Amino acid sequence: MIIIKSKQEIAKMREAGIILARCHQEIAKRIKPGVTSWEIDQFVEKFLEENGATPEQKGFHGYEYATCASVNDVICHGFPKKEPLRDGDIVTIDMVVNLDGWLADSAWSYKVGNVSATADKLLRVTKESLMRGIEQARIGNRMGDVGYAIQSYAEAEGFSVVRDFVGHGIGQSMHEEPQVPHYGHQGKGIRFTEGMVITIEPMINEFAYQSKTDPDGWTARTLDGGLSAQYEHTIAITSEGPVILTQL
Repeated sequence: MIIIKSKQEIAKMREAGIILARCHQEIAKRIKPGVTSWEIDQFVEKFLEENGATPEQKGFHGYEYATCASVNDVICHGFPKKEPLRDGDIVTIDMVVNLDGWLADSAWSYKVGNVSATADKLLRVTKESLMRGIEQARIGNRMGDVGYAIQSYAEAEGFSVVRDFVGHGIGQSMHEEPQVPHYGHQGKGIRFTEGMVITIEPMINEFAYQSKTDPDGWTARTLDGGLSAQYEHTIAITSEGPVILTQL
């Protein structure tokens, strides 16, 4: 069942989204060679506490951290680690913020120092694919329009779109209906209606889209060792068009 949100409920999610966006703004200042994703995770937990919010991921099915930190070939759900980030790495920091019971979800991929031309292009294409997907999240459009916009662009740029992990509805629960694939066909799938709130979070791989999961049961990697990047926003479907709740 898709839970439609009122304007007042969306406003509460927007408040959580502002805290999340400010947190990413601070993370961007801290990502550099020698810093650990563990230190970033500790910063995030403290930042949220200081702003009256909590990390929704922590404790979810036993997950122990405030963030997911996915480096290089890790697609998603990577554990924060005490191993220093190195010049040339890319790292995705993903978090869900809970403010007074309402949630916002956003991931951002960061360059660590000087990255390769391929990594730089991958990040640019992934971010642009997110924005193209968001543009299609309008009343009357269908879910497949979002997926098609992302997939057609990313593949034309020589990359692939992960199939095993998708976006989702969000509100007072982290994962609600509907699922939001980042691939698909125009004019297919459920139709968007006012008051839906979803995450769009394309994970784009350097090579093949297939993934594998580490023995820890969480960390998902590219099957071939290629790089992976992700950008994610929480989006409200409104009469004025798609509204990004997780940006300043």
